[in-house]
Amino acid sequence: MNLKEIAQQFVDWTKRKIRHHTDEKKDVYFREKEVWWAALGKNVGYEVDGKHELFERPVLIVKKYSKDICFVLPLTTQIKNPKPWYQIVIEIEEVSNAVNISQGKTISSKRLLRKSAMIETEVYNNIVDQFIGTFKSK
Repeated sequence: MNLKEIAQQFVDWTKRKIRHHTDEKKDVYFREKEVWWAALGKNVGYEVDGKHELFERPVLIVKKYSKDICFVLPLTTQIKNPKPWYQIVIEIEEVSNAVNISQGKTISSKRLLRKSAMIETEVYNNIVDQFIGTFKSK
């Protein structure tokens, strides 16, 4: 991809981000363990981007801090030799997904677009344990 195409993606995302920020839509009701499509945007370097013209990607809601903010882990169907510190493979609606535990981030609920699924408590607890484990010294 050339510099002009990359610049245009950032411009397109900035316009969309302004719409998300100023949207007066009704409250979004979300809970931990849910998978949502979220507008993650066009990001810098190796940070995970949203896909397509809406810059969206599925995310797992790990922690709900309030009705307006949550901590999420992005998902991908591109599974690359999963390692506990990088990706955890789970099945969602009969499709293999990798939870990218190295790319967690806090987001506004304004980024949440639509609910996709709910994962089992045991799977969720395993993901959280492995995520927390990435912070421990070895």
